[in-house]
Amino acid sequence: MKFLLLSLIAGLVSALGFEPLGLWPLTLAGFAFFIWLVERAPSLRSALARGYWFGVGNFVLGLNWIATAFTYQSAMPAWLGWVSVVLLSLYLAVYPAMAAGLGWRHGRSDRLRLVLVFAAAWIVTEWLRATMFTGFAWNPAGVTLLPTRTSYLATLVGTYGLSGVMILAAGAFLLLLKRDFRRGGILIGSILVASLLAPLPSGDMLAPRGVPVRIVQPNIGQQDKWQEGYGARNFAILQRLSRSADPRPRLLLWPEAAVTDPLENQIASRRYQREARALREAAGNLLGPRDLLLTGGVTWRSTDGLRLTSATNSVFAIDSAGRIVGRYDKAHLVPYGEYLPARPILSRLGLSRLAPGDVDFDSGPGPRTLDLPLAGRVGFQLCYEIIFSGEVVDRGNRPDFIFNPSNDAWFGRWGPPQHLAQARLRALEEGLPVLRSTPTGISAVVDAEGRLLHSLPWRTAGVIDAALPAPKPPTLFARGGNVLPFLFALLLAGLAIAVGRKRG
Repeated sequence: MKFLLLSLIAGLVSALGFEPLGLWPLTLAGFAFFIWLVERAPSLRSALARGYWFGVGNFVLGLNWIATAFTYQSAMPAWLGWVSVVLLSLYLAVYPAMAAGLGWRHGRSDRLRLVLVFAAAWIVTEWLRATMFTGFAWNPAGVTLLPTRTSYLATLVGTYGLSGVMILAAGAFLLLLKRDFRRGGILIGSILVASLLAPLPSGDMLAPRGVPVRIVQPNIGQQDKWQEGYGARNFAILQRLSRSADPRPRLLLWPEAAVTDPLENQIASRRYQREARALREAAGNLLGPRDLLLTGGVTWRSTDGLRLTSATNSVFAIDSAGRIVGRYDKAHLVPYGEYLPARPILSRLGLSRLAPGDVDFDSGPGPRTLDLPLAGRVGFQLCYEIIFSGEVVDRGNRPDFIFNPSNDAWFGRWGPPQHLAQARLRALEEGLPVLRSTPTGISAVVDAEGRLLHSLPWRTAGVIDAALPAPKPPTLFARGGNVLPFLFALLLAGLAIAVGRKRG
């Protein structure tokens, strides 16, 4: 029982490296202590249990923002939010348990071998966590390394590989504490050298196009976004922040679902068609002749033209005439937020979606690049989609930048900075700028090396006026995708076998 409690504490400490705290040395310390606990486990069952409770601690603290989401759904009691955080953590902890079990089973005979096997296993199990049952990739261990030079290794081995590097660094720290200076020094030295060399294969920035960009953050809270009668008020805020005296053609960016009434409507009613057209024209009236607006919005779908049957969460490209010149439909939908799984059963139990509305959203076809006036080749990732490493770009039609409109207004204080950190990792991995517009923050301009060029604070209304950053040539990860972290895991497993033979 004592060791299980220590594992839970180690998990809590390891989560302190996530935003908004960003105490990444404590993440290293938490993982180093966890590796030591796994090493001392007397059996496979004990190692699995220690990995499980480490995961519970890590996820309960790191995902505490999910509890805030429930406070916006009046049909559910607020305390249910914390129950959901714990239940989700109890499921997600299976993956650290698997990594601990594999590390103990194949590496317990030697501490360095344990570190190598555990790092390889963590890469694979973290990918599994991001894939199984629609996947939940939030807060990969490697994101805590973003403030360090080591984060550049994501351009080679991606986020899951970077999480493996986090394990290796924690293992090196443990080896040094245990006075294994030679092997600990070699391990940490290898990480440092690789970190210095990692940016070289990506090359330099391409020539910037210099397109003026205005990102709007209206500071419209979740409690005000969907209330009846608030649509005109919210649109007026967007109008005020969007006006500019700059005569140059510009790209105007609004958040996810900035416009809550449908911009496209498949219901054949003349009234509905007229309202959608008037809304598009009102948005177009804010634009100069060569401006372009990219805004989050919804499409109402109808199978018979008479009634609403489903919807899409979309990004619309609108010109000054109010015409839709491009549309992207979100593909990776959020369970309980955008659709209710097993709706017939859960509805009878009194459960509903956390977001307003009873109509489920349809998913789009996946990453797409649209060639748009003024903007050029644009990739889109709507909100939650940006957290899935290796799944954010159409590799057959590489964009010049990624637009990531989001609605983080119901993510509490911890969710928005964590979301931004993961968007920065996507920029670094792919060698592409990421532009974010959110209703309450954190809106930002991120360059192709993951650096934060401009941002607006949480719960602040304002705009970002900036030039569109330049992309880089495709990184190694942009070319190879998630094959590369698996190859890295195989390399670590091979080194573990070699260490075992040498010690034998």
